[in-house]
Amino acid sequence: MAGDAPAMRGELILASASSGRAAILRGAGLDFRQQSADIDERALEAEAASGGDADAGRLALMLAAAKARDVSAREPAALVIGADQVMECGGVAYHKPATLDAARRHLMQLRGRTHSLNAGLCVAKGGAVLWQYLDCAHLTMRDFSDDFLDAYCRAEGEALLQTVGVYRIEGPGIQLFAEIHGDHFTIIGLPLLPLLGYLREIGWLAA
Repeated sequence: MAGDAPAMRGELILASASSGRAAILRGAGLDFRQQSADIDERALEAEAASGGDADAGRLALMLAAAKARDVSAREPAALVIGADQVMECGGVAYHKPATLDAARRHLMQLRGRTHSLNAGLCVAKGGAVLWQYLDCAHLTMRDFSDDFLDAYCRAEGEALLQTVGVYRIEGPGIQLFAEIHGDHFTIIGLPLLPLLGYLREIGWLAA
């Protein structure tokens, strides 16, 4: 989606505590800091669902914008990046599991099926959204054995609780899959190339 008026170069903030998203930006050579947004994601999702707008992509964009607006309202001089990811399989939205047992159940439900990862991205300043972008990746898990599942869960441990998909695609989680269609950065949770393009467009990065 196209951006609005250019923003002056200033401090860049990632409205997230995510180490994965921070690693993406750091790897691209961006100078930024992290500040978590103070929003109730589940309450916002429930509100959207009650209004008949529970589409996974729209939810991802809505949550990304809410994060960016929240932090940018408190840091009005900064350019704030908000990002969110909603996973959907068979019409059901999945969230990060709260326990290792829940993580194992998620993987059992996803086994042998294709799910989508909807990654919403937003840039805001002074509490107003300047730009937003949505991308979707489709991933098919193979029909792995129970023995593999048990070994995978033991090896990953608490790391299973850090992602909505219960896997690190850049790590051992790749062994779960038969097919992957989509951008690598979208799968991790932050579509990088469109963001870099926008930052160049507004002069925050050199063209």
